[in-house]
Amino acid sequence: MSILTIDFETYYDREFSLSKMTTEEYIRSPNFEVIGVAVKVGGEDTEWFTGTHEQTKKFLQKFEWRESLAIAHNAMFDAAILTWHFGIKPRGWIDTLSMARAIHGTEVGGSLATLAKYYHLGNKGTEVLDALGKRRLDFSQEEIDRYGDYCINDVDLTYNLSKCLTEGFPHMEMRLIDLTIKMYSEPVLVLDKPVLEEHLTNVRKKKEELMSKVTVDKATLMSNPQFADTLTSLGVTPPTKISPTTGKETLALAKNDEEFKALAEHENPEVQALVAARLGTKSTLEETRTERFIGIAKRGRMPVPLKYYAAHTGRWGGADNLNLQNLPRKSLLKHAIRAPQGYVMIDSDSSQIEARTLAWLAGQWDLVDAFTRGEDVYRIMASAIYGKAVDEITDSERFVGKTTILGAGYGMGAKKFQAQLKNFGVTLPEAEAQRIITVYRETYPKIPLLWRECQKTLVAVMLNQLTMLGMLAVEGSNGIKLPNGLYLKYPNLRLQVTPEGKEEFVYDTKKGKAVIPNRIYGGKVTENVCQALARIIIGEQMLLIARRYRVVMTVHDAIACIAPKQEAEIAKRFVEQCMRMRPDWCEKLPLNCEAGYGETYGSC
Repeated sequence: MSILTIDFETYYDREFSLSKMTTEEYIRSPNFEVIGVAVKVGGEDTEWFTGTHEQTKKFLQKFEWRESLAIAHNAMFDAAILTWHFGIKPRGWIDTLSMARAIHGTEVGGSLATLAKYYHLGNKGTEVLDALGKRRLDFSQEEIDRYGDYCINDVDLTYNLSKCLTEGFPHMEMRLIDLTIKMYSEPVLVLDKPVLEEHLTNVRKKKEELMSKVTVDKATLMSNPQFADTLTSLGVTPPTKISPTTGKETLALAKNDEEFKALAEHENPEVQALVAARLGTKSTLEETRTERFIGIAKRGRMPVPLKYYAAHTGRWGGADNLNLQNLPRKSLLKHAIRAPQGYVMIDSDSSQIEARTLAWLAGQWDLVDAFTRGEDVYRIMASAIYGKAVDEITDSERFVGKTTILGAGYGMGAKKFQAQLKNFGVTLPEAEAQRIITVYRETYPKIPLLWRECQKTLVAVMLNQLTMLGMLAVEGSNGIKLPNGLYLKYPNLRLQVTPEGKEEFVYDTKKGKAVIPNRIYGGKVTENVCQALARIIIGEQMLLIARRYRVVMTVHDAIACIAPKQEAEIAKRFVEQCMRMRPDWCEKLPLNCEAGYGETYGSC
């Protein structure tokens, strides 16, 4: 199989650019123009071409794309251009940006310039800056030649970078990168424009009603304590963070705080309106998202943009300003996402995968066995909490048991547990919350032992020691080696002393150009490991399903695919079978799922 490395250079100006538009909007715009393209066959000299659209298409068609793996840096961009504008679909994609994210996380940075410098491959040029506002025919011959040399250098850097990154990179993860790129570059889902337009009308009407109810004045909106009180009055626990300045817990209500931004997608429209008012925006997220969906519907089928290895734990994240990971459960937007004609969408959600993984990793075999037998572990937990027989547990008591199983497994304390229950409309005294936490830890004692083992893992990482965490190898400063061959890393892990004189572990994370110390402890490591393992399982299941059906989306622990309408039941059973298969490295881990299908995403 041959390797083709590719890079497109395209027209941009101060308004028409990826800094002002989504990738989909930019590439599908009538203003879009390919200035030139460079292609490298294997290790041969890179060839640059510039010409009209038809000339460029003829140039590209001379390469054996269908039998080749294509390499690009930020392949989502180049793949979309190659497929949407030239109708060319390579056999597979290798994305150096995605691989770098999996290997380095946020340590190095994702730009080609930064990675080339890190691997001592050479320097990326700056000629692209001189192309601002220039159409292809605006370049002089000398300018276009320089631009061609710049593009050739980018392709050579990308090819050499791929050789550095692919060595030892897990084959399974390469296939997942390819699958992720193709969800975007080869879209099949259809957006129902009339449904979206009706929804937008209703959303705008509802927004006006809600905004009129936001009676708090600007001072209250801008005051952190007063805004937090307002959130609390709506049943929402205000998000908090550890201040990098003081080391103390503080309210996380800035526009860049992730938990605060998540409130813009809260299921309660009043909360959305309140957040929109604080941010000074005129639109709620549901409105802007619906407008974006309508724009895509006008231009074609819906690409599904997902960022591979977006999270520290390897999970996918939203991309291209279309975060499908956070569509509210009851959002009508889901009903506007349709399978192509003659097909159904099948959506399958892995059941309690983190809780199951936690029990298995901790060796809490009574809980593992209960999952295996299909017992109601939430009622079993409630039985222990309330001292009643399982068949006597009420629905409200079962809900407390469920919240305990799903929330207390990573070392959550009584206050946070109390706040979590309050968010769900259950009010308990702190003493009762503490009693429930104690019952959980006494009922499943292997789980607190796992937290302590994970705390020792941090010491091993900091001291660059080799040890084991259950079946996982801890390889010193490399971090915790996962079953897929990648690592859960804690860059620059160290002990620091809080203003109160308490020692705690922190590691570095990057947010933009800033380096932020992130607190880490045994319970949090346990959560990281369980989420990383769950993500690996979901990834393996995606590849199994993709052998027979087209995978179109993954959201958290769920996988969506399409299947011909006439074999919907057969396909659903196949998907369920795939999502219950246990990987070789966790044969005792019981997996289960809930699946459904329909012509729209919302009807699955």
